[in-house]
Amino acid sequence: MKVTCLLLGVCGALAWSLAPAQSVDVSAAEALAKKSGCTKCHSVSAKKEGPSFKETAAKYKGKPDAEAALMKHLTTNPKIKVDGKEELHDSPKTKNEAEIRNLIQYILSR
Repeated sequence: MKVTCLLLGVCGALAWSLAPAQSVDVSAAEALAKKSGCTKCHSVSAKKEGPSFKETAAKYKGKPDAEAALMKHLTTNPKIKVDGKEELHDSPKTKNEAEIRNLIQYILSR
């Protein structure tokens, strides 16, 4: 009995540690990306004027600061180069941090 309880506890802890930290609301993320004009320069898998979400996810894969780096990039309007010209990168059309984090998780999950 003790072994069964211990085994169940270990399995439960393992399942909990492997579960995603946060589930992505794909439809909300895609709607925000469209509303914000992100899809004008980015797509899920094809390079446009900007990198694809797949390329961005690969760049940040395994980096513990990925979400923070993308949060900074998406909320501070940094200067970026497009066709050799500098321009400001637009922020998502929301002030809701949870919506922005969902968009970031969506990008990182591609």
